[in-house]
Amino acid sequence: MPKIIQLDKHVSELIAAGEVIERPASIVKELLENSIDAGATSVTVEIQRGGVQYIRITDNGCGIAPEDVPVAFRRHATSKVRNEEDLGKIATLGFRGEAMASICAVSRVELMTKTPENQMGVRYVIQGGEEQESIQVGCPDGTTVIVRDLFYNVPARLKFLKKDVSEANAVQSVVDKIALSHPEVSIKLIRENKTQLHTPGNNDLYSVIYAVFGRDFAKTMMTVDSSYNGTQVKGFISIPMESRSNRSMQHFFVNGRYVKSKTCMAALEEAYKNSIMVGKFPACVLNLSLPYDQVDVNVHPSKIEVRFTNERIVFDGVYFAVKNAIRQQSQLDNAQEVPIKPHVMRSFFAQNDSAQSQTRLSAPGKNMQEESHPLQFAQPDPVYQTASWGKIEKQASAARIPGIIYEDDLPEDVPDAHTQLSSKKDQKDVPENQDIVSCEKKDPQAETEDRPPVSPVLDMPQISSEPPVPKIQEQEKVPATPEEMEIPVIHVIGELFQTYILAETNGMLLIVDKHAAHERILYEKLRAGESPLDKQVLLTPLSITLSREEYEAVLSQQARLDDLGFTVDDFGNGTVLIREVPTLLSGENCRELFCEIAENLRALRRNAAPEALDHLYATMACKAAIKAHDRNDPLELQKLIEDVYKNDAIRYCPHGRPVILTMTKEKFERQFGR
Repeated sequence: MPKIIQLDKHVSELIAAGEVIERPASIVKELLENSIDAGATSVTVEIQRGGVQYIRITDNGCGIAPEDVPVAFRRHATSKVRNEEDLGKIATLGFRGEAMASICAVSRVELMTKTPENQMGVRYVIQGGEEQESIQVGCPDGTTVIVRDLFYNVPARLKFLKKDVSEANAVQSVVDKIALSHPEVSIKLIRENKTQLHTPGNNDLYSVIYAVFGRDFAKTMMTVDSSYNGTQVKGFISIPMESRSNRSMQHFFVNGRYVKSKTCMAALEEAYKNSIMVGKFPACVLNLSLPYDQVDVNVHPSKIEVRFTNERIVFDGVYFAVKNAIRQQSQLDNAQEVPIKPHVMRSFFAQNDSAQSQTRLSAPGKNMQEESHPLQFAQPDPVYQTASWGKIEKQASAARIPGIIYEDDLPEDVPDAHTQLSSKKDQKDVPENQDIVSCEKKDPQAETEDRPPVSPVLDMPQISSEPPVPKIQEQEKVPATPEEMEIPVIHVIGELFQTYILAETNGMLLIVDKHAAHERILYEKLRAGESPLDKQVLLTPLSITLSREEYEAVLSQQARLDDLGFTVDDFGNGTVLIREVPTLLSGENCRELFCEIAENLRALRRNAAPEALDHLYATMACKAAIKAHDRNDPLELQKLIEDVYKNDAIRYCPHGRPVILTMTKEKFERQFGR
């Protein structure tokens, strides 16, 4: 058995420091929390090279007494916990006494501090856990900590750090969260000699949200202020119309501490149930105030998770606070639309059924009545354009093609059977091993010797009732390629419920889901890596606020976004400007789609598995495809069903729904007893 020895102090400190200090963001978090615990009302954070080379944090707090300065860098030295009982009711952000010792163990630290009672301050220098200098200096009240050359003595940890921009974004994310949790403190962030954030410190949370996330995000928020069974919930939540595709913009704080709580997330999303689309998530900045003895914050090394004595009370507090805020906002909006009876409760979406609806927000001291406008596109050249991947531009024509069922021909009292048809899962009528051959348009300049007569209705070749006489070939027969195979005529009958294409060919009835079919066609084109999508310039650039992780992923993968048809510029502070979008997305919700793409890009950076990229392509294809109930030109339907018929790979959409169903003439006639 190997001999057991006691580690040297230097080695043990490096091990302990690795549990607390993972990256520059960890240092900024610990020092910012110390400044707030010291009663500071103004804190300045400055970083260079992502914080790896230089971090300086200056506050105007109470400072450190000269005799306590060396003690502050010892392990388990703290002024916030005195005895065992204090651990059961922790009221400060820091309490373990490990931060300063861990920081000085892996970097070069310089501290200057002064208390209001003393005329002179102290300058203290420590490197690698060893004291270098301690002298009296003149300095203002408060504390300044400078950290240089992080992990200079631990190269194994240094090589695991990410790029400077990634580390800087992580630092800014930490500063954002602390600024949101303490609106009474003015926090300033200087990144590479440029001010990135400066909160007013006027104890107005809305002002901090505006400073951190920008105007577009702030104007979508509504106030929450409620108390239930001793749990006070205050903050802001997004209106149901402004939902997001992920939870990246959900921020919860418990007694001023940023936490990740599944209880709070579940309560928030349960309160939004039936008010938000399935698969969408609300954004929030909520601060929960609970008795300190009801929360245990000493359950996670980074203190990012907490344990509640009674989770049910916390769940109910968040649920009722959010639910009441949504109800009050709904009543306010409805009252401005049309007068209703007091006992009638209308849905939040009642006033949003039309494209010209308006969203009215009520934030303290803010007049933010905004009108939703569709995206405006620059006018293209006046030439006939065919959209990418075979999507045919709609042509206005007064002539009606025989055999096509138009919407005007349908009676007004047609029952809505779309839901019934969509819910039917029985696909036993689909013939197995059905041969599907391609349908290719022939070149009009090619030889027409063996070409069958042309239909006067759809200008398509018809199959003669008499079989063609086979030609005698002297040489050995070569198997025909798909391009050389004879293709049957596909006669489009019309549309069913403006969702399904009905067509007849070769003794079969074809039923094609036009959205699923077009979605799969676009998906296959994206996977094949064909030419980049055609772009359309926006007259007014679209600004989108992202989380720091999504923001970094978007800026670092602009080449991939360019292939997808997006031109994106950095607007700073977590916001990007979309100047060009794919032509196929004309009239679509580009903001919602881009948020999903940003989340997929973020996930792809952490997990480069092919399925992550496939999900990105599937999202793009789904949003760009034609939708059910869209009015489509008959030529567009003809092209779509031909692409489906000739490509065996287009049988299911990327989400697994069937694209085409078939029924033979014999089976159809049996249903009528023929």
